Amino acid sequence: MCKYLFRASLVLLFALNLVHGQASKDAGNKNADLPFAPGFNIGGLDKSADPCTDFYQYACGNWIKNNPIPPDYTDWISFNQIQEYNYAVMRVVLEKSAANDPRRDAIDRKIGDFYSACMDEEALNKKGVAPLKPELDRIAAVTTRAQFLAALARVSLLGVSPLFSEGVGPDLHDSTHNIATIDQGGLTLPDRDYYLKDDPDMVTIRQAVNDHIKKMFALIGQTPEQSAQSAAAVMKIETELARSAMDRTLRRDPASRDHAMTIAELEKIAPSFGFERYFAAVGAPRFAKLNVGNPDFFTRVNALIDSIPLESWKTYLAWQLLNGSATALSDDIVQEDFKFQQALTGQQQLQARWKRCVNATDAALGEALGQRYVEKTFGEDGKRRMLKMVDALEKALKEDIGGLPWMTDTTKKQAQIKLAAIRNKIGFPDRWRDYGKLEIERGDMLGNVQRAAIFEGNRVLQKIGKPVDNTEWAITPPTVNAYYSGERNEIVFPAGILQPPFFDRSMDDAINLGGIGLVIGHELTHGFDDEGRKFDAQGNLRDWWTAKDGEEFEKRAGCIADEYSGFTAVDDLKLNGRLTLGENTADNGGARIALMALHELMRESKQDANKLIDGFTPDQRFFLGYGRVWCENITPEILRLSVRVDPHSPGRWRINGVVQNMPEFQKAFGCKAGRPMVSEKACRVW
Repeated sequence: MCKYLFRASLVLLFALNLVHGQASKDAGNKNADLPFAPGFNIGGLDKSADPCTDFYQYACGNWIKNNPIPPDYTDWISFNQIQEYNYAVMRVVLEKSAANDPRRDAIDRKIGDFYSACMDEEALNKKGVAPLKPELDRIAAVTTRAQFLAALARVSLLGVSPLFSEGVGPDLHDSTHNIATIDQGGLTLPDRDYYLKDDPDMVTIRQAVNDHIKKMFALIGQTPEQSAQSAAAVMKIETELARSAMDRTLRRDPASRDHAMTIAELEKIAPSFGFERYFAAVGAPRFAKLNVGNPDFFTRVNALIDSIPLESWKTYLAWQLLNGSATALSDDIVQEDFKFQQALTGQQQLQARWKRCVNATDAALGEALGQRYVEKTFGEDGKRRMLKMVDALEKALKEDIGGLPWMTDTTKKQAQIKLAAIRNKIGFPDRWRDYGKLEIERGDMLGNVQRAAIFEGNRVLQKIGKPVDNTEWAITPPTVNAYYSGERNEIVFPAGILQPPFFDRSMDDAINLGGIGLVIGHELTHGFDDEGRKFDAQGNLRDWWTAKDGEEFEKRAGCIADEYSGFTAVDDLKLNGRLTLGENTADNGGARIALMALHELMRESKQDANKLIDGFTPDQRFFLGYGRVWCENITPEILRLSVRVDPHSPGRWRINGVVQNMPEFQKAFGCKAGRPMVSEKACRVW
C-alpha cells in the first residue's frame, strides 16, 4: 500500500517516549516518582467466557472484576486511569510552581499562584460567599429589563453563559474566516428531556435539582420561604427554555444549526434581547453577520422575556452565577454542589482538593500548564513519530475508500481530496498561547477564575471577522481525548492520551494498533460519518456527493443506527442509534482501517500471521487491544445519563457492536454463523 508503512508503523514499538512505569529504565529518569500508567495485560481476560458469545466479557471480564470504580469517579475506564497518571504529573509541576520562589519564570508564577489560591481551603472558607457578593448585588440592583440584559452580558463575561450560549467559529460556508455564533442554552440539567419527560428517574432528578437550588440559595442568606420561591422561579424558567430547545439528535445534522443572519435580522425575530447592545456590552467588535444555531429558540424565549416577571429573571440569573461559581467558593457551597452531582451521577466521593485544583488550573491556564506537562511527557520526537503513524492510517483509509463497491468514482475522487487535506495536530500546539495580560493573584481564587474567563472570552471575541487560525487547539495538551473537526477538517491528538493502554511501547504492533491505531482510524473516519461527510475538504458545509452515493451512504448508516438502537444499555433503556451514529460509524470504520494497517505492516516486514504471543495470533491480539481500551465499570446513574445525552455508546457496545460486524473478527476467533458475535445482517459503511 505504501513504501513508508513499515517505517511508520514501527513507531508503535519505539515511539512516544512517554513517562510511565517503564520510564524508570530511561537515562536520567527525571520522572521516576510518577505512577505507572497500566497498559494491556493478559490477566484482564475472562477465558471462561466465549469470545463468540460475548467478546466484551471475554476481553474485559477479569479487568472489570479487579478494577472497581474509585469513590471519586462515576465510571472507571482507560481514560480515567490515564487521567490519574496525568493528575500526578501535573501535581508535581504545580506544587513546584506554587512554591513562592522569586526565581520562577512567568509561566510558573501564573500556574503556581493560581494553584496556590485554589489549594488554600482555609482562606476560601473564611471568605465564604463574600467574593461573589459584588456580582450578586449587581443583579439585585436591576430595576429594568435593559439593566437585566446588561447584567446578563456581565454574567456571560464571567464564563457562565446563562440563557444562551455564544462563541466564535469558522463560517460554515467560508471556513477561512471566523463568525460569531449564538445557540440555545441556559439549563442546569444535562438535557431538555430531564425537564419534559416523566420517566421515574427524571422526576426524581427534577426534585433533586429543585431541592438543591433551595439549599444553595439558603447558603447565600435566603430564608426557607425565599429559597423555595427562588427554586420555583428557576425551575419554571428552565422548563420553558427546555421546551424551546431543539432535540440533541436533530442537532446532529449541521444544516439544523446553519442560520446566518445580520444583527438586524436577529433583532426582528427576537427584539426583546437587545442583541446589538448585548454584543457591545460583552466587548465584541462590530460584525456584519452571525450564525444562529436555533432561531426558534430565540423567538420563543423572546416572548418569555416579556411575559415572565423581572424578579424571576433576576433570580434565574443569580442562580446561574451561583451555580457556575460554586466550585471556586467555600466548602459548604462545594459540598452542596457535590451532593447534587451525586444524585445525578452516583459518584460516591468528592475528588481530593488537589485534583480539583489541577482541573481548575488546566481550565484557566491550559496551555501554560500544558507546556510544563509536555516537557515531562512528550517532546518533539514523540510528535514526529506520532505523525508518521497517522500517515500510515491515512494511507489505509485511502485504500479503503478506493475499494468501496458502493461509491462511484466521482464521489471517491472528492473523498480522496478531503482525506488528503486533513490537518494533523499531534501532542501540543506549534505556538503556545500568551497569558501575559491575565492577572493572577495568589490569594484570590474566584477572582482568578473570573479574570481568566474574561481574558479567554475577550480573546475569543476578538477573532470575529478575522481569518481562522489553523494553529489553534480546542483542547489542552494534558487532555485525555482526541477529536475531529469538520469545520476545520483536522484531527487533534493531545499528548494526554498518547500513553498506555492506547499506546504502550512495551507491546507488539497488534495491541497498539488495536489501541491508538484504532483511535486514529476512528477520528479519521469522523470526516466521513453522517455529520462529517457534509463538510468538504476546506471545512465548508457543502454537499460533494452524487445523489446516488448519498442515498447509498444513508442506507448503510441507517443499518448501523438500527443495529445500535437494538442494544439494551440498562434495564429497559436502549441506545439511541441516531444520537450515537457518528461515533458508531467511526468505531466500525476505524477498526477496519487500523486492521488494514496492521496487515500491511506484517506483509512488508514478513511477519508470521499465525505467530502466537501469550497464545494469541496478531489478529486476535488486535481485537484484544481494542477491547482493553473500552473495558468499563460505570454507575447505573451515569450510564442512564450517558445513554440520553452522550453521542458515544457505552463500552460494552463499542466493543461488541464493532466485532459482530467484522468477518475478520469472526475468522480470527473461529465464530460460526448464528453466534451472538456474528451479525446476521452485518453493517458496513467504511
